[in-house]
Amino acid sequence: MIYDSPLVSGRLLQRYKRFLADVRLDDGREVTAHCANTGSMQHCAEPGSRVWLRDSADPKRKLRYSWEWVEVAGRWRACINTARPNQLVQEALQQGLAGHGPLASLTLGYQLQREPKVEDGRLDFRLHSHADQPDIWVEVKSVTLLNDLSAVQPGLGRFPDAVTARGLKHLQRLMATVAGGERALLLFCVPHEGINRVQAAADIDPAYARALAQAAAAGVEVLAFGVDFAHADQQAGMTLSQPLPVVIE
Repeated sequence: MIYDSPLVSGRLLQRYKRFLADVRLDDGREVTAHCANTGSMQHCAEPGSRVWLRDSADPKRKLRYSWEWVEVAGRWRACINTARPNQLVQEALQQGLAGHGPLASLTLGYQLQREPKVEDGRLDFRLHSHADQPDIWVEVKSVTLLNDLSAVQPGLGRFPDAVTARGLKHLQRLMATVAGGERALLLFCVPHEGINRVQAAADIDPAYARALAQAAAAGVEVLAFGVDFAHADQQAGMTLSQPLPVVIE
């Protein structure tokens, strides 16, 4: 995905009320940006961190700026806008339908549907088969919690960063689709340059960790993919990149 305007950089002053962030831009102005992330954002919301905002340039918007990226521990870029992973996965799925990209082996021969209805809500995507193959249901989760910044080789990304009843419900729905004879895929999108493997955060949400292990044992396919960041003065973007290991205990 390519942003429709250059990202504006600055320093984070504070994140508060979950959806608000005060930022001092590089030109000295202080602005309040929208924060599209309801999680704890552990390690991703430290005052003084370098951040990048999207400028809508829309005078009708209550908050002109949206917080997109943060530099974690002065080393790694991470995207904290939780809407972006679905966009990245959708882009990769569409590329896969055309026979290229990191998800080509999964999607070739299917038709893509966004936000398909299920019995008790919606999942993110459904791949409809044109042949005698089961459909594939896909749920996307964003991983930005880096486990231990002080470790010699940190690298371990964990999900969730706060208790998630919604995420637990999604796992249960994925298991139900497998029980019904279809395929189900949980895809961890990892828009964080410092993460090289993914594991459930059992200390934060033990119910989710147990359900993830149960889902994997029941046949839900669990994958993780990293994200490549690109940034220049006039253009910024991200793409889904290489697969990452998932540790299930």
